[in-house]
Amino acid sequence: MRKIGITLLTAFFGGAVAIGGYKLIESNSDAKMSIEDKQKVYFANNPLSVSSAGDVDFVQAAAAVTPAVVHIQTTYGGSSRSQGGDSGDPFEDMFRDFFGSPRNTQRQPSMASGSGVIVTDDGYIVTNNHVVENATKIEVILPDNRSFQAKVIGRDPNTDLALIKVNATKLPVVKLGNSDNVQVGEWVLAVGYPLTLQTTVTAGIVSAKGRAIGILGQDEGGPQGYYNRNQPRVNSAIESFIQTDAAINRGNSGGALVNTRGELIGINAAIASQTGYYAGYGFAIPVNLAKKIMDDFIKFGSVRRGFVGVTFQELNSSRAKDLGVSEISGLYVNTVVEGGGAAAAGIRKGDVITKVDGVKIMSSSDLQERVARLRPGDKVQLTYSRDGKERTVGVTLKGEDEVKIAGNSSQSTEEIYNRLGASFAPASSAQKQRYRITSGVVVTDVREDGVFSSNGLEKGTIITSINGKPVNKADDIDAALSNSRNNMIRLNGVAPDGSRIMMTFPVTD
Repeated sequence: MRKIGITLLTAFFGGAVAIGGYKLIESNSDAKMSIEDKQKVYFANNPLSVSSAGDVDFVQAAAAVTPAVVHIQTTYGGSSRSQGGDSGDPFEDMFRDFFGSPRNTQRQPSMASGSGVIVTDDGYIVTNNHVVENATKIEVILPDNRSFQAKVIGRDPNTDLALIKVNATKLPVVKLGNSDNVQVGEWVLAVGYPLTLQTTVTAGIVSAKGRAIGILGQDEGGPQGYYNRNQPRVNSAIESFIQTDAAINRGNSGGALVNTRGELIGINAAIASQTGYYAGYGFAIPVNLAKKIMDDFIKFGSVRRGFVGVTFQELNSSRAKDLGVSEISGLYVNTVVEGGGAAAAGIRKGDVITKVDGVKIMSSSDLQERVARLRPGDKVQLTYSRDGKERTVGVTLKGEDEVKIAGNSSQSTEEIYNRLGASFAPASSAQKQRYRITSGVVVTDVREDGVFSSNGLEKGTIITSINGKPVNKADDIDAALSNSRNNMIRLNGVAPDGSRIMMTFPVTD
């Protein structure tokens, strides 16, 4: 009997050690798992119930998703610019309103709110950067009224994504879908916490894909903000939104856009509205981009972004005619960054990039969103046209620390003309004396389809300052344009009839 007892005790002890060892290995393994791998484990044990009634049945999709879309309440300290307030920029104000940024200018704690999506059962939650940016306290409230304090794992202003985590287990999860498979016209649901309401589900269709609306500002000090204002820059903001007419409002920021199978295809991020409320146009960040950003936060603590190493402008028929190229779609290469992947692959100024990984490029977002899913060292296949011949090359993406920004700090007069649709000459001393101005450039030519023409600026107008900076020559215009936020520029000047003008309008790269 004693022998049997010792044998049983040994077996029990051995089993306990084995289980303990397995749990330790499992714990260490979990820490290194990607979001998608964690999801595979979760949904192997918790399969989604797909409706058999066809794609117009939203009931099961809503039931699967709503338990895992959370309300995020943020608290901010004393008054500061980061807490909101009037920026003077209508686009920025709309952006802040939508994301729930507080507008309290008093020196007391203020609060804001948004939405988030649980993507792993151990507490990882994806939301928008502007929902949690500069918050001193982040509270996550589940639909069942459980409440948790969250910590920020990572934020990326360039995509407006953030990953936060709560200390909890066995949470409900929204399954990640594939945004590449999203089709214009398919039904989608938006889930979030708009206008201080509790969980709200709205339905609509995908109206468009790959939308760039110029709402993401240029990063000036975040993890990816590396450019110098006085040097040529590579705009690192990534906009390739899924557009939907599902109703979203203030507070929906960071919430889920899902298909009728209950799969996450986007993170709701913005609305286009003159009033700040739903006007039929909503925009979501594709989930395939979000997957990469989240995994970077977990593995590296920040986003590892690769760069092709070119600046470019989108082509259309009129712009192609002005540039003297035959292609009417694609990206015209303005500059090639010294030391970048494009330069190493032989791409030159004047080439037209027509495809990325074999897929035709219609807008800048087609290239930017694809590249944003990759990391330094990864390769992307670019097809470009030169002298009427098409070539395909493999471009190895470079990291920001590997890219040497070209030394020439000013854009050429030709590039400024292409961007603004106008040419300039220094204002004469007589003109300055006549209008009592100390700086200025005279608009000597206006292109019919250019930015100046579309905003009513005529030949003979004197521009005295751009974005608050006095301008007297082309280099001053270049430096002032680099000071743009949200691709908006502010002009002060004198009209041909002598009246003073002040204007603000968008200008794309």
